[in-house]
Amino acid sequence: MSVAGPSEPRVTIVEVAPRDGLQNEKVELTTAQKRELVERAVQYGARNVEVTSFVHPKKVPAMADAEDLVGLLPSGDGVAYSALVLNERGLERALAAGVTEINAVVHCTDTFSGRNQGTDVDGGVAIWHRIARTAREAGITANLTIAVAFGCPFEGEVPVDRLRTILDRVLEEPPTELSLADTIGVAVPKDVRERFGVASVLVPSGAALRAHFHDTRSCGIGNALAAVESGVTILDASLGGIGGCPFAPNATGNIATEDLAYALDRTGIAHGLDTTALQASGEWLEGIFGRRLPAMVLHAGGFPAPVH
Repeated sequence: MSVAGPSEPRVTIVEVAPRDGLQNEKVELTTAQKRELVERAVQYGARNVEVTSFVHPKKVPAMADAEDLVGLLPSGDGVAYSALVLNERGLERALAAGVTEINAVVHCTDTFSGRNQGTDVDGGVAIWHRIARTAREAGITANLTIAVAFGCPFEGEVPVDRLRTILDRVLEEPPTELSLADTIGVAVPKDVRERFGVASVLVPSGAALRAHFHDTRSCGIGNALAAVESGVTILDASLGGIGGCPFAPNATGNIATEDLAYALDRTGIAHGLDTTALQASGEWLEGIFGRRLPAMVLHAGGFPAPVH
């Protein structure tokens, strides 16, 4: 386990395999298997697990059991079980299910926003403002992800000025955590430093910076390290490297939790995960899927290798 010393930097890893990991996979886990996946994440040290999304079941069938899964999770164990919501209806369902932390999304392009959220960017901003106010009144944590913040599969490059404009607007209702997402895995470390440089200036005091990377073009781990250098303290990752966005062509999984933990360890950045339990969970998940999962460290192992 990586534990921070008195002066070591510390990063929180949010395990997103139960939500972002499963939403784009052909293998459908049962609710009981999803519960075990969440339990395993907690066992290897995750203290924030994105467990599901409250979206229309016809659009994302893998999340159709959101209420059932949340009802099986413990409370008062010091773990934040968060969920994605895209609109007020999703928030209503999450509140009714007892979720205490939600993640909302605003997109950087109208085309992607329309396909994923059913509205344009202006509509997405307005939805966020309403969700943020309702969440605050309900006393729950509301985080915000800016999706396709580095590039869009339909509209191409997303200019930094466009990101800045969207951030100015959404931050009228500040989130607890502000995340920039490389939804389709096009960023390189230079882009990460530039865009988080913009976000760090605009984000209000007290709001944490978070990053969400996909490893589509094998730059995900390098981008994660660049984000930490840029002041990001929270990183999303998915066990085994599974997942991807069902509304993005050629989508691949998030950066693998195993690979991220290894990179942080070797860089001297504490993350709090038990890598032995993490490895065992990756092997379990690979057995469930019945195929080789993308996580590199899952197969290559750590370094130096443990002595038996």
